[in-house]
Amino acid sequence: MAAATGPSTEAARDTDWREEGSGWVLFAGIMIVTVGILNLIYGIAAIGDSTFFVADQKFILSGLNTWGWVMLILGVLQILAAFSIWAGNSYGRWFGIICAMANAVAAMFALPAYPFWSLVVIAIDILVIYGLAAYGGDKALARR
Repeated sequence: MAAATGPSTEAARDTDWREEGSGWVLFAGIMIVTVGILNLIYGIAAIGDSTFFVADQKFILSGLNTWGWVMLILGVLQILAAFSIWAGNSYGRWFGIICAMANAVAAMFALPAYPFWSLVVIAIDILVIYGLAAYGGDKALARR
């Protein structure tokens, strides 16, 4: 039996909450806010010279205290980016992509100190960038 097509099914498809790529955008927002919170914790711990970090690790650029401030600022920006992504505007999309790229670069700088963690963060950032670049645009513009 053939599926019914017509105005009623077309309207139902347009009002369906599961638009193409909405899962990727939700994933990107959730991952950015999660990594942002982790970066806040990481930054506060690094600024406070916590014993959480491996002793005598060398960072590519500067020391642990400087990286603490960088991660703290990046964490705040990532949390703001997540809420901007969830608001659905194109500014949030680009802001999220920039934050994910900055986080991937920061993870590269921390690679000698924390190789496994840095590689995991870079992989997540690549997925976030893909989700936002492929599906994070304004849906109204895409339908025209």
